[in-house]
Amino acid sequence: MIDKRKKVAALKYSPKKDAAPKIVAKGSGLMADRILALAKEYNVPMKEDAQLVEVLSALDLYQEIPPELYRAVAEVLAYVYKMTKKVPA
Repeated sequence: MIDKRKKVAALKYSPKKDAAPKIVAKGSGLMADRILALAKEYNVPMKEDAQLVEVLSALDLYQEIPPELYRAVAEVLAYVYKMTKKVPA
């Protein structure tokens, strides 16, 4: 059975190039499963936040996140940087 309620959103952020993080992938159901599989295959760090994903899913692909989401996305990025011990380039 496919969980059509499952949603994912992927962000990309390069502080030297981007003014704000951008949505680079999003989907639900089978597309969410495919995005998650690719993320795992390429060791992309992930953090679950259903409320944030719901809001990010409403944005267009390659759209920068709006200022009202900066704090929530900053928390996710801080988690990822801590987890990977990498500072963004």
